[in-house]
Amino acid sequence: MQIGPHRIEPRVVLAPMAGVTDKPFRQLCKRLGAGLAVSEMTTSDPRFWNTRKSLHRMDHVGEPDPVSVQIAGTEPAVMAEAARHNVGHGAQIIDINMGCPAKKVCNAWAGSALMRDEALVGRILEAVVGAVDVPVTLKIRTGWDADNRNAPVIARIAEAAGITALTIHGRTRDQQYSGQAEYDTIAAIRAQLTIPVIANGDIDSPDRAAMVLRHTGADAVMVGRAAQGRPWIFREIAHFLATGERLPPPTLAEVRDVLLGHLEALHAFYGEQSGVRIARKHLGWYAKDRPEHSAEQRAAFRAVVNRAETAQAQLALTRDYFDALIAGVAPEWADAA
Repeated sequence: MQIGPHRIEPRVVLAPMAGVTDKPFRQLCKRLGAGLAVSEMTTSDPRFWNTRKSLHRMDHVGEPDPVSVQIAGTEPAVMAEAARHNVGHGAQIIDINMGCPAKKVCNAWAGSALMRDEALVGRILEAVVGAVDVPVTLKIRTGWDADNRNAPVIARIAEAAGITALTIHGRTRDQQYSGQAEYDTIAAIRAQLTIPVIANGDIDSPDRAAMVLRHTGADAVMVGRAAQGRPWIFREIAHFLATGERLPPPTLAEVRDVLLGHLEALHAFYGEQSGVRIARKHLGWYAKDRPEHSAEQRAAFRAVVNRAETAQAQLALTRDYFDALIAGVAPEWADAA
């Protein structure tokens, strides 16, 4: 898949997820096979560009090419300026968010709420495309609700405005993340466009990725929630698409080492206090589906590790937990937690 001058290979993309796809996670997913990793949503409001959160979100130093940054907002001129600002801070692709279903975003008429105003969509896209000399992509849903599936109309507006690739989540805004994604709308849009289309929604395995590509004719798939605690899903999908063969799951030792490296990157990026706090949700995701220990033991791990206040303690507890899994024994603290 080609986005402007950038060849996206393999054709498996990490979805932008607020509070998840920060630089440490993007770098990890790229190392483990993602062809592209889109940043978590950044605000277009310049009043917040110098906050600690925004500065972290706009930090792309050392990040592998291409750097894709998602922006959100409602005013064409403000969105255009946000695009220029992010390009000045390292963005090589600008992605426009018209897919987020969160109430706090939609209540401000941003995210997927914009799909209700097709004329405004056109003005925003034209303003952003005209403001920067890097490719601009767009992420949408199939529509606002079941009675307003206007993604095909938005897709034609996007292509006419100069959007270079379109991602479609196979749900309407009112579905949030409930129910099952549908791919017929994505297939219909792919048939009408000449720009690349990326299919998103419920892609949680190599088999599902291959099925979605066959069904929709899409140029790539985007993986979101399924990558939480399972970043190696990208190499699993890429390998299956390339060979038709399934990779064996990572060994416990590899999971341990990937997780410890991820924790260390979070501590270094955010500083010890914030890094330890942010790492807790990732620890829960990594431990969530481990079959080697019971649900009670996994809950005990989360309870103990969430009490860790220092990076050293968090790393030591995590290493002990996985070393115990590898040895086939319960951690010494499991019964006492």
